[in-house]
Amino acid sequence: MKISIATDHNGVEEKKQIIKFLNKKGYEVIDKSTDNTQTDDYPDFAFRVANSVINNECDFGILLCGTGIGMSIAANKVKGIRCAHVSSIEEALHTRNDNDANIIALSYTNNVDDLNRIIEKFLTTPFSNEERHMRRINKISKYEENNEC
Repeated sequence: MKISIATDHNGVEEKKQIIKFLNKKGYEVIDKSTDNTQTDDYPDFAFRVANSVINNECDFGILLCGTGIGMSIAANKVKGIRCAHVSSIEEALHTRNDNDANIIALSYTNNVDDLNRIIEKFLTTPFSNEERHMRRINKISKYEENNEC
């Protein structure tokens, strides 16, 4: 499984630790933010990861920034992306099981071990394919296409 990851200038060290963790778990990780600067802008990195997922270069994406919120907002502007801002293992489970999220956005300020556990839950939880969840995701997709439910 290929994972795309990026951070703005805030989470560079945490990203490196997450990449090591994922590599040890057998994931191939593509770093989309190797060019961080103190004045970089998080949308640039969110779009890189989102496009790598939409273009099937990677299976899932991981985004880090100060809160994870800005990254989530930016990534969700890319058609077909379902990026969830997640703060707990339970949220990671539900966003995959219920929403079939393809990108997770996190705050780099969390303990890196906690981040790794959240990411692992996200990557190992399958989508349920339950009718009610499919119906809801299909409504989102239809709205993306036609601006109507």
